Amino acid sequence: MKFYDFLKSRHLVEATTCPEERMRELLEKPQTLYIGFDPTASCLQAGNYVAIQTLAQFQRAGHRVIALVGGATGMIGDPSGRSTERNFLSVDQLQKNLEGIKENLSRFLDFDSPTNPAIMVNNYNWYKDYSILPFLREVGTLFRMKPMLAKDSVQKRLNAETNSMTFTEFTYQILQGYDFYHLYKKYGCSLQVGGADQWGNITAGTDLIRRLEPDAEVNGLTIPLVCDANGQKFGKSAGNAIFLNADKTSVYAFYQFFLRTLDADAIRYLRIFTFLDDARIAELAAAQRERPEAREPQRVLAEELTRAVHGEDGLRAAQRASAVLFGGSLDGLSAADLEAIAADIPSATLPRGQVLGQPLVDVAVAAGFLKSKGEARRLIQGGGLSLNNVKATDPAATVPPDAPVEGKAILLRQGKKNYFLLRLD
Repeated sequence: MKFYDFLKSRHLVEATTCPEERMRELLEKPQTLYIGFDPTASCLQAGNYVAIQTLAQFQRAGHRVIALVGGATGMIGDPSGRSTERNFLSVDQLQKNLEGIKENLSRFLDFDSPTNPAIMVNNYNWYKDYSILPFLREVGTLFRMKPMLAKDSVQKRLNAETNSMTFTEFTYQILQGYDFYHLYKKYGCSLQVGGADQWGNITAGTDLIRRLEPDAEVNGLTIPLVCDANGQKFGKSAGNAIFLNADKTSVYAFYQFFLRTLDADAIRYLRIFTFLDDARIAELAAAQRERPEAREPQRVLAEELTRAVHGEDGLRAAQRASAVLFGGSLDGLSAADLEAIAADIPSATLPRGQVLGQPLVDVAVAAGFLKSKGEARRLIQGGGLSLNNVKATDPAATVPPDAPVEGKAILLRQGKKNYFLLRLD
């Protein structure tokens, strides 16, 4: 299978600026391509993973990939797909975000390959000394207002009754276009890849290069925006972004996000986000048809993505955390994972002094988990009350000082399935 057709089979092609047959031909030889990442947060999100995976697939196929981190364009904010202007970030916050994104990308791309090492660049480095007057004379004069105004990202904002586009946002396409030209001149980069909403910015770059270098062959390829079967944009859970860093989204929450994938999306996500071969994906599709209740594709998806993002240790930690609500041990569990689990169960907070060293029956009632001390004692006598998934056997037992996970919370359980998280203040 030709590489272009492989990308299509993985749902990684939306459109190309050249005829498909030409793109198919071009990708049979090593190309240099880039994808840009805006530093709007201190780490990348699950929504960025399709772009990361696309770069990784290209690199595996022998192409040279460039990850551009927008230190300059991040100061402006991409208006594509936006109904309002992005909030401006401070220089310090922007620098912190850039460092976090560089660390993220280093997990997925091979920057030490002896044949086609990945390259990471920051566009701030070529804009910081480029004064506005020379830039307008040398670059701005090559852009015409009519096609700039005709772009969808511009029209949607210009026609809005409120939050119309600012001049700062309007210049974004010029900067992204020049990025492509700079990478073309320095690295021979001939292909820009981006989300479907980046079409206008990508063509700004191809048009600019062709004006400056009439014999150049440069192209763009867009990736479909990934949505679930309900039309929800991929990468969010209950409206909250799923991040690739454990300090923003716990490993457990990340694992559970993929484990809860809809049946209608699971096989498609395996094609988009993993390196599993077609034969293995076909096996999982057959397993889903035969026993959909087993959710085998979702389990494999969650394992593959968690392992890729958080490593083997992270995957094991997520699996241990998932087992907690089925009576599993809390050993090795982090407070962040316990908090993630708490999203699915009732919880409360008590002062530390009302918990540590206090009778378990008193704590269970004070927290609102049980109605009375008598009920708590009867449960303990019948083996029905557990602390951190360990059955309490003595009605006079107290909560040990080392019971809280990382000193922050304990887990109570009545019977087999009635859980309660108690935080210590």
